[in-house]
Amino acid sequence: MQIRWRRVTRRELLDWRTLFFTSRSMAARRVTAAELRDKCSAGACWLRRGSSVYDVSSFVKLHPGGEHLLQDRAGTDIQPDLDGPPHRHSDNALRWLEQYYVGEMEAEEPAQQHLRERGNHYTKKETHYSDGIQFHPFDPEKDLVDWEKPLLWQVGHLREKYDEWVHQPVDRPIRLFQSDFVEWCSKTAWYIVLAVWAPVVVYLTWYCLTELAQGETRLFASFTKEYAIPVPVFCFFPLFFMGIMVWTLMEYGIHRYIFHMNPPASNYFLITLHFMLHGQHHKAPFDSSRLVFPPVPASFVIVPLYLLLQVVLPPVVGLSLFVGGLFGYVVYDMMHYYLHYGSPYKGTYLAWLKSYHVRHHFEHQKTGFGITSTLWDRPFNTLIPEDAIKDY
Repeated sequence: MQIRWRRVTRRELLDWRTLFFTSRSMAARRVTAAELRDKCSAGACWLRRGSSVYDVSSFVKLHPGGEHLLQDRAGTDIQPDLDGPPHRHSDNALRWLEQYYVGEMEAEEPAQQHLRERGNHYTKKETHYSDGIQFHPFDPEKDLVDWEKPLLWQVGHLREKYDEWVHQPVDRPIRLFQSDFVEWCSKTAWYIVLAVWAPVVVYLTWYCLTELAQGETRLFASFTKEYAIPVPVFCFFPLFFMGIMVWTLMEYGIHRYIFHMNPPASNYFLITLHFMLHGQHHKAPFDSSRLVFPPVPASFVIVPLYLLLQVVLPPVVGLSLFVGGLFGYVVYDMMHYYLHYGSPYKGTYLAWLKSYHVRHHFEHQKTGFGITSTLWDRPFNTLIPEDAIKDY
């Protein structure tokens, strides 16, 4: 039997969306105005989008715009805020909201007509979705993978569907491996990075300053002793800073060309590798156990860099560069965690950087590769455009 395919028009897609929300409304539990008020009075953050009700209490502290933006709108209709101005929320942001769906508002008799009009307004506002993405609220039982099993060995079978699937974030933890021990090794709390690498940075800094203070370190001493250049102790600081700058370039390059490689749909191995390195972070961006790099796999990059610098440069000079780069890495990992779980003050640089990084996750996955800064996004033309930022 031959299967005949046809292109679905945008009008049909919108009609299906309307049918979906209508069916969901009929089957959903009813939420009374009194229940909504009681939940908000008790400290929960329940929001309305038209007649639909959402409990976003667990997401309040993670909201890129700050906690107060959601808390101040508890119990109210947020549809105008989703549409903007100032920020029109992306398809993924709206899909994310659906994970917190509670039910439908029960119409009160005096306000029956008013609520019906608001429901019509809600349907009309559905038309701002991007053409390239079909809106499917997350349902683990109907997803392309089995969430009850480790995901790492499943994603390669998604083939051409992988790229769209992995960039539709969900608010749930990910299990990669079947073995409990291997799974435990793949997760890391943020303070482990500090506990392992911060003492190394402090010790190596002290060691470099002590060695340079002896005045015996010289550049080019292996080629000529007559023209060898002495390296005074104060040179540690520009070398340390240079190491930080080298790390920021590595951070950008790794994020752009390795973490965001585009694995061929036919290559099961590369899709699996991509998901293990970074895809799982885009699928579950608020999984706190997978926001920093485990020390053991990190050492497979750090140790070879240390050995390379020791061979190319005089030991203390190379070590000074290395410790600056290692410090930059630690700052990067801590910054990355903070951009997901921190609540910077509105109007600060960190608040802007948090919003910038969340936009990278939810809408602009092909740009915005800087984490600690946008330093290298600018010269390499991968900065999230200002007009796109305003339209988020």
